[in-house]
Amino acid sequence: MDIEALRSFLAFIDTGSFTRAAKQTFRTQSAISMQMKKLEQELEKNLFQKAGRQLVLTHEGQQLASYARRLLSLHDEAVSSLREQAESQPLLFGCPDDYAETLLPYFVSLMRQQLGPIQIQILCASSTRLRQLMDKGELHAAMLTRQPGSDEGHLLMHDQGIWYGLPETDLLSRRPLPIALFQADCKFHAAALDGLIKQEISFDLVSCSSSATAQRGMVRAGLAVGAMARSSMSPDFVELHVDWLPPLPGIEIALVLAPQSHPHLTTQVARTVSQHFLAALPKTNVAKEQGLVVMKTAIKCE
Repeated sequence: MDIEALRSFLAFIDTGSFTRAAKQTFRTQSAISMQMKKLEQELEKNLFQKAGRQLVLTHEGQQLASYARRLLSLHDEAVSSLREQAESQPLLFGCPDDYAETLLPYFVSLMRQQLGPIQIQILCASSTRLRQLMDKGELHAAMLTRQPGSDEGHLLMHDQGIWYGLPETDLLSRRPLPIALFQADCKFHAAALDGLIKQEISFDLVSCSSSATAQRGMVRAGLAVGAMARSSMSPDFVELHVDWLPPLPGIEIALVLAPQSHPHLTTQVARTVSQHFLAALPKTNVAKEQGLVVMKTAIKCE
């Protein structure tokens, strides 16, 4: 039986008329009458009879009233329970690995200020992969790298690709130049290789990984120099500035909601979080806060 028809049926019982029942359920009187006719057709019983000028319930109508109250009570209880479960479900959030140590903790802090003590399950993967997972409904939202000037999501910050390495590294004088990069879907990967090839600088691609931890590990071990976003660089490294190292592109980092986002993570919440993140950048600038050093050297390309 139609739950809404049963709700209208009980509204008639409680108010004593179709006119008042229509007002209570925000329907027209003709719509209420149609619902009652469909109930009678489905049950093959008359639910109403005239008593003088009044319309009252038949015996079958009285029986249905008892069942209807129980059915509606169970229905409303089930809906309420399931909605509460949906609202209390963990927030499934994606983030590229290179932002996980530097940007993500502060971002999660802002999210919890807006959403309260919500559990956040974090998956680290490339921006390309995270977009695919959001489209499949496997993530509610993600922090992504986007093209500068794009209107995708809510802008969190502008960033710049940089070359980095250990302080006083001698790797810049080696040929082939040992480098560690992200996978090919990273903008810095193509820019680094294309630039080195264009300038005829021989290189040795020591590692190619989707993990920032792996790349930093190669650089920290003195095996290579790396390329990543300035905000992702750890404080034990220095930014490398030499004339012959190819420039790396600028990027934007944005908060993007999935088509089916978390019930609590609305567009307004996302906008507020991104605005707070942007506003706090001058105070919490990652590079400045970590005391990152810029290394300028006159080493020439052989």
